[in-house]
Amino acid sequence: MQLQGIRVVDLTRILSGPFCTMFLADMGAEVIKIEDPDEGDPVRKQGEAPNGYSFYFASFNRNKRSITLDLRSSEGKEILRKLLATADVLVNNYRPGIMDKMGFGREALAQIKPDLISCNVTGFGLDGPYADRPSFDFVAQAMSGFMSVNGAADQPPMRAAPPISDLVAGSYAAMGILAALVRRARTGQGEEVTTALTDSMTSMLAFLAANYFATGKLPLRTGNDHALASPYGLFEAADGQVAIAPSNDTFYLKLIDALELGHLRDRAEFKTNALRFENRALINAELNAKIKQQPIAHWIARLNVAGVPCGRVLNLGEVFEDPQTKHQQMRLTIEHPTHGAMDVLGFPIKFSDEPCVIHRPPPDLGADNVAVLQEIGLTPQAIAALSKRKII
Repeated sequence: MQLQGIRVVDLTRILSGPFCTMFLADMGAEVIKIEDPDEGDPVRKQGEAPNGYSFYFASFNRNKRSITLDLRSSEGKEILRKLLATADVLVNNYRPGIMDKMGFGREALAQIKPDLISCNVTGFGLDGPYADRPSFDFVAQAMSGFMSVNGAADQPPMRAAPPISDLVAGSYAAMGILAALVRRARTGQGEEVTTALTDSMTSMLAFLAANYFATGKLPLRTGNDHALASPYGLFEAADGQVAIAPSNDTFYLKLIDALELGHLRDRAEFKTNALRFENRALINAELNAKIKQQPIAHWIARLNVAGVPCGRVLNLGEVFEDPQTKHQQMRLTIEHPTHGAMDVLGFPIKFSDEPCVIHRPPPDLGADNVAVLQEIGLTPQAIAALSKRKII
């Protein structure tokens, strides 16, 4: 696989960091997840299912090995040093400064292994006025500007339902690690990579930020309408809503022809995208009046023939019964050795020659203690003694 031979020591927990390291594990990296001996990753206790396993934990920790290690103890830290001496990548999502206090700051890591790549997934960054603050997804969505543009114009700012800042920051962290590995292959040098939840969400503002830079005008919340294009959004069919996204003049003309609304071509207030956006309530009313006359399936078929981007609004049950979702294998069933069958999401990245596979189910706490510690030279007797003293 793409990352075969890469060893990742994973000190992360909860969501952003585990999402990052799961990407690396899915692409073939050996990920060794280090957890507290008493409680493990806190999300092991969230979202518990009837078979006794946390599906929250399972969502972000497949393809990993798990060892337990008390990093408050000198013995635990020494074991971590031995592991790092064999590793290519270290990932943590501690608050800034914690790694230094533990004795694993950047300079210390360079002494352990000069070409080690160290990645920090943070709330606000490693330094700056907010660096020491705690942060979670909701705070990042609020402070990044993302929440300010999400929702309806006459309603308060709205969060996105999935924990998107964790997912984006974790994805960026994986991307940064891959770039650092390429650089290391060229230079032989390690590197420190840092992402922040808030930065990640601010970067998602994309053209909204660029438009603000150019005009000084704050973007408004537009609900399901596009911030710059019109028509664009959810429209009422006879049996529900259909998403239609004709984001430029070419698609707009295809849309009105497919709807048999050719007379709208001559309406002065709809001649350009800028005019349609200014008069979007009018154009939306025209479209809704027509679309309400037929069911969703009629319009999906007609608009697809015309080449207009469109789709049904699916709930999760419908998503995983959808033929394209099934074709893309976005729902996979795996067997856990102690908890039975469980379903997890499939892989969003498809490789032609060496596809991602689930070669390990999400691990039980400390499932790989003996194997991993023996690999770095500890004897069975030493491992048993560490377990008895709750170092592992």
